[in-house]
Amino acid sequence: MTELTIVVPAYNESSVLDAFHARALAVLDTLGMDGRLLYVDDGSRDNTWELIRGYCADPRVTGLCLSRNFGKEAALTAGLDAVTEGAAVVIDADLQDPPELIPALVEQWRAGYDVVYATRSARAGESRLKRFTAAAFYRTMERLSNTPLPRDTGDFRLLSRRALDALATLRERQRFMKGLFAWIGFRQTAIRYQRDPRFAGDTKWNYWRLTQLAIEGITSFSSAPLRLATWIGVAAAAVSFVYGTWVFTKALIWGDPVRGYPTLMVVILFLGGVQLLALGVIGEYLGRNYTETKQRPLYFVQERVDGDR
Repeated sequence: MTELTIVVPAYNESSVLDAFHARALAVLDTLGMDGRLLYVDDGSRDNTWELIRGYCADPRVTGLCLSRNFGKEAALTAGLDAVTEGAAVVIDADLQDPPELIPALVEQWRAGYDVVYATRSARAGESRLKRFTAAAFYRTMERLSNTPLPRDTGDFRLLSRRALDALATLRERQRFMKGLFAWIGFRQTAIRYQRDPRFAGDTKWNYWRLTQLAIEGITSFSSAPLRLATWIGVAAAAVSFVYGTWVFTKALIWGDPVRGYPTLMVVILFLGGVQLLALGVIGEYLGRNYTETKQRPLYFVQERVDGDR
C-alpha cells in the first residue's frame, strides 16, 4: 500500500524536470515508507511528457498526460484524484519549493495533522513588486474571506487521506485550490521555510495570470465585492441627493441660476462609472454561475503510464 504520493503538476518544465526528479527520488529514499511520484503534464508544448514517460521506467513513478492545457488548478485536481491510497504532497517542479522539506511535512502528519502547509518566510529571486503584490493579495483575502487563508502560503503542502477524501467531494469548476485546501478544515499546521529562486526556465505566472488568479480567489470565497458595489451605489445616491438639495435651496432663496455644465458632466460620468463598476462585479459572479451550471468535466486524461509499463 502506498503511504505517500508526491503530486507534481508540470507545464513546459523540461529545463528543470531532471534536477527535480533526482532530488525528489533522493527524498523518497530517506522517508522510510512506501512512496511514489505522480507527475501531471498539463498539456505541455515542449518535451515534458517525453521526460515523464522516461521516468516511469522506475516503478515508483506514474505519469498522467492531460488532453490539453487545463490550467494548474485542474492539473492539481487530476493529480489528487489519482491518489487512491495514503497521503499526498503537492509540490511544483520549478524547485522554488525544496523537496528536502517533505520529511518535515511528514513528521507533522505523523504527529496527527491532516493538512501541513509550507509558509514562506522569504521569497528569494522575486522582485519587490511581486513580493508586495503577493503580500497584499494574501492580506486582502484574509480580510474578505469567511474562510481563513494562511498568509504567504502556496500549494506546497501535505494532505492526509481524510483531507483528500473531503477535497474530492468539491467539484466546482471555478477552482481556487488554496482556498479549497483551507475550506475543508481538519487539523492544520504550518512549517516555515525560505523559498528558493527558480532553478531554470521561465515562470508561467505573469502579472495578468496572477491578477486573474486573485480575482478567482476573491470571487470564489467572498461576496464582499457585491456588497462593496451596493455601498458605493448608496453613498453616490446620498451625495447626489444632498448636493441636489443644496442647489435647489440656493436657487430658491438667493435666486442663483442653475449653472455648472462641467460639474454636471463630472457627476454624470462619475455615476456612469459607478454603474459600470457594479455591472462588472455582478458580471463576474454571474459568469461563474454560468460556468458551474454547464457541469463540464474538470479535465480529460489523454494518457497514463504506471511504473515500468
